[in-house]
Amino acid sequence: MTRVKTFVTLTLLGGLAVVLPIAIFVLLFQWLFGQVSEVVAPAVVWLEAHTEFKDTLARLVVIALILGSCFLIGLLVKTSIGHWLHRHVDRWLGRLAPGYSTIKDLVTQFIGGSGEGVLSGPVARVRIHGADNPLSVTAIVTSQHDNGEMTVYVPTAPVPTSGFIFHVPEECVEILPGVSVEAAMKTIVACGAGSATLLARPGKLRNASIAN
Repeated sequence: MTRVKTFVTLTLLGGLAVVLPIAIFVLLFQWLFGQVSEVVAPAVVWLEAHTEFKDTLARLVVIALILGSCFLIGLLVKTSIGHWLHRHVDRWLGRLAPGYSTIKDLVTQFIGGSGEGVLSGPVARVRIHGADNPLSVTAIVTSQHDNGEMTVYVPTAPVPTSGFIFHVPEECVEILPGVSVEAAMKTIVACGAGSATLLARPGKLRNASIAN
């Protein structure tokens, strides 16, 4: 009886391990799609009235057009004229729209615009209680100071978009050059699962050039 109970329990857990991630992904996609649909609703109504696209197809077309527009804008700002125009529009919005500069800085720092930001920093193993203390955390180096200290971002599990910022001496930071930010984020989302493989790669104590 115990063996049957164990078999049923393990089989059920195995099935949940397969079904739950898929279900959560579908629910998350539905929520995100619903939020985006509300934003693009006026454009969808116009598209439905003037074309043969209806309902979900019209929403997908509008979203595709928005993404395509973002791509074209990205190409434009790579040109000298586009860069000049973007710089002046930024300056104008920064003066007239309260909070615009703060929002722009947050987005730039997170996505790594211009080669800077959380997603572009090197992954490190940091001893936040001192180099002689064995306790360490997975972190991303976001800044190197003139005095040799480093600023690191330590994401929290299982939501890596929130976390803590520490300013530590250079000797407390062990850079993991073979580890990408994406690989580190996976272990954080998984509450540490996979860290053995992540930390098994050789690191280095001295860091390369990092933007202040």
